[in-house]
Amino acid sequence: MEEPPRPELFDFHGVSMTKFFTDNWENVKKFKAKPDDVVIASYPKSGTTWACYLLDRLYFGKTHPEKETSLPLYMRVPFLELCIPGHPKGKDLADQLTVTPRLIKTHLPVHFVPDTFWENNCKTIYVARNPKDVIVSHFHFSRMNSIHPAPGEWDGFLQRFMDGNSEIKVYNFKHKCSFVNQPFVSSVAYGAWHEHVVGWWEKKQTNPNLHYIFYEDLTENLGGEIDKLCSFLGLTPSDEEKQSIKDAVRFDNMKDNKLTNFTNAPLMNLKISPFMRKGKVGDWKNHFTVAQSKQCDEHYKQKITSPGLQFRTEV
Repeated sequence: MEEPPRPELFDFHGVSMTKFFTDNWENVKKFKAKPDDVVIASYPKSGTTWACYLLDRLYFGKTHPEKETSLPLYMRVPFLELCIPGHPKGKDLADQLTVTPRLIKTHLPVHFVPDTFWENNCKTIYVARNPKDVIVSHFHFSRMNSIHPAPGEWDGFLQRFMDGNSEIKVYNFKHKCSFVNQPFVSSVAYGAWHEHVVGWWEKKQTNPNLHYIFYEDLTENLGGEIDKLCSFLGLTPSDEEKQSIKDAVRFDNMKDNKLTNFTNAPLMNLKISPFMRKGKVGDWKNHFTVAQSKQCDEHYKQKITSPGLQFRTEV
């Protein structure tokens, strides 16, 4: 089976994007949030699926057990901005949810999030992951997922991810017709990783309804992070329920679960790489050279200067 053509990156209001995340933008930005909606946000490949399933089990593992055998996770927790021709739009799937609360996933930078989420004081969970493991995970993800540009070889992808030296098509919104080639901020959709994590971190400083969690903390102390989530969300599961959730969201269990491993997701070639690949902290050590590791450390040391925002590359 021939792989569909890969999308081009273009400048979308200052952020590199592809058409699969912008073609329904006029409807996405007018999305009507409800006060009890819960948003799960992240930069791609930061533990989003893990957080989505964790939240789904916290809210509905006991009250809607039938979903565990019938409905894929990407239908339970719609991807708000996703717009793939021939498939239901993420915004429409979110509108059609009948459960309370609605769990809604997004990779949007914080300033792109529809206003009604903030106006309704919706609870939001942001998941952040260290840049080295994000880069490795994104590299393999881009190899198998045809809604993202092809990554090319590892060395080039790493360099472009960090410094943005990629030629992409920049859309002329004024005339809605012309494209020009010029360097831009990122070689991947959703823009530069550091701008994404910093933007959400800064929003957290003024918004008590935003809970910022780290992939590395989830890996190291899942039970403690579940307790923090429950406190933030006002949930009081029993010890037995929490243990059941911990078992369900273990990486190996999610990888073997056809409703969470994206087996039937469109435009993904799982023969190239599984959607759920390793789920570890520190896999970057199998890809980075010593020089690349040092370069990455120095690069993000300069980019991440927000007080209190720190990333661990091993646990």
